[in-house]
Amino acid sequence: MIYLDTHVVVWLYGGLIEKISDTAKSLINEEEIYISPIVRLELQYLYEIERITVSADDILNDLSTRIGLNICQRNFNSIVTQALTINWTRDPFDRLIVANALINHDILITKDNNILANYHHAKW
Repeated sequence: MIYLDTHVVVWLYGGLIEKISDTAKSLINEEEIYISPIVRLELQYLYEIERITVSADDILNDLSTRIGLNICQRNFNSIVTQALTINWTRDPFDRLIVANALINHDILITKDNNILANYHHAKW
């Protein structure tokens, strides 16, 4: 089971495969892929501030059909409890995305250097 960070979801949706490392591509092709529900919220936020041109649900519905992307159903309070232990970032989206993967020490595919430096199961 692997999780995808928000920018990876955007790149996959846009067909920008060249932005994704070979390691990440292999993991995406070989494993069950998930996102934290907070990725859905962050995508919608990016849509509302016009950083992306497609709504969160349109992106996620498309990727669910095309690559089998799932939204994690873990208990949100458990994720927040885990996020409270993450003190190396002040970004609430990043804290919750990492916490979601951290609960079971799952891999998180990201290009975020801060996450890569601080979450040992992060891959790029």
